[in-house]
Amino acid sequence: MGGFEGEGTSFEFTPTWVIAAVCTVMVSISLAVERLLHFAGKKLKKEGRKPLFQALQKVKEELMLLGFISLLLSVCQSSIVKICVEEDVMRHFLPCSLDKNTDPHPHIHTLRQLLENKETPIAICAEKNKVPLLSPEALHHLHIFIFVLALVHVSFSLLTVVFGGFKIRQWKQWETSFKEDNAKDTEPEFTNVRDHDFITNRFMGLGKRSQALGWVHSFTKQFYGSVTEPDYNALRLGFIMTHCRGNRKFNFHKYMMRALEDDFRKVLGISWYLWIFVIIFLLLNIDGWHTYFWIAFIPFLLLLAVGTKLEHVIIQLAHEVAERHIAIEGELVVKPSDQHFWFHRPKIVRHFIHFILFQNAFEIAFVFWILVQFGPHSCIMGKLIYIIPRVIIGAFVQVLCSYSTLPLYALVTQMGSTFKKSVFDEHIQAGLISWAQKAKKKKVLAITTTRPSPDGSGGDGDGGGNSGDTPRDGGEAELQGIHIATDSKNVQIQEI
Repeated sequence: MGGFEGEGTSFEFTPTWVIAAVCTVMVSISLAVERLLHFAGKKLKKEGRKPLFQALQKVKEELMLLGFISLLLSVCQSSIVKICVEEDVMRHFLPCSLDKNTDPHPHIHTLRQLLENKETPIAICAEKNKVPLLSPEALHHLHIFIFVLALVHVSFSLLTVVFGGFKIRQWKQWETSFKEDNAKDTEPEFTNVRDHDFITNRFMGLGKRSQALGWVHSFTKQFYGSVTEPDYNALRLGFIMTHCRGNRKFNFHKYMMRALEDDFRKVLGISWYLWIFVIIFLLLNIDGWHTYFWIAFIPFLLLLAVGTKLEHVIIQLAHEVAERHIAIEGELVVKPSDQHFWFHRPKIVRHFIHFILFQNAFEIAFVFWILVQFGPHSCIMGKLIYIIPRVIIGAFVQVLCSYSTLPLYALVTQMGSTFKKSVFDEHIQAGLISWAQKAKKKKVLAITTTRPSPDGSGGDGDGGGNSGDTPRDGGEAELQGIHIATDSKNVQIQEI
């Protein structure tokens, strides 16, 4: 057959202008995307948006991982498609049902009659009365699905943070108004706690009469006015009085935006456990199980649970104040605590949001991939009654997470027992963490040098082990009460 194989024309007999033209298009698109990401990174660094720059680097990492997966699929394709198995093995765990008169491999019988070309994978398996474990066409479809999944996940995460950040920026006027009111020199007045707007909205209503009704109120509150100005002012003041030693000039809104940007770079990536979830779904996507339909409810229900919990944390903060005080002098101050969150860990909410965004993107990517690759009438897609709810749920999750859950997360998770390193500017963060690490090393060195020697004398000349550069009272006094929680480096500065 000359230069033609069973699967098409080889490189040796393909016109050079075709190869050059295809390479030109592919290289041009790749270079354009690379330059776009490069200029975006330069702009973010110039503007001092380090968290967003790190998020961009995370996108590059995901694209590199995607490219490596694509490379492995391409390089190993010839080996994978030559793995032959018994035909009965391929009749189980199918995404689409087989009619009794339907042959899942009709081309096998044709190839058995056309075995003059015995180098194709299908023909090689047909000679053995077997079928390929994975056909080249199926491997190609899998390749496209992985690409679409990564693309949709990054795009949806960006949209969520952009729209959520837009909602949070609207709170800046509350920050400005609060500072202007506190700039006025006024005598502190006694206030009836239950007349305060924050307590009225969060304690005097349904939540006071019944704990169950309080949860119902939290559930419904996330759909309308999830955060009000009294909520923001009360939580802001509670954070400042607890973590900033009453510094009322502290820009809480700016800190909250920095913390959100810092968390955003962690949400962008596709973690290893999310890839495991993809594999499990592909395994359970069996005809008749409707896995693709039921799995759409996972991000929907989890999102409602997260939104309800965050709203209920605000109610708990209001309850604590209202139950302890009848009247207060000055402003109402709530007490942040990890006790209000699941497993006493505020950051676990971020992991839930990460999973919600990925799962929702997975659903939309799967629907889009099926529509483009196999058409709307594909057996994998199912009936119309299964398609419409999935699309509606996906759109609802995306909108609710952007305009309600993410802003709630940005505000309420600051009500933990610790604050994030984003409370400091970038140069202060680096200097403080470096100083704390040096202080720890010096303290370890001091302890080591004060250990008694075999003759019973101390290891240091002064007997106290306190060298001239080892911070004792001064160093500890400066760090007293400081506690920085950070996920990226697992660094904590806490009463060193």
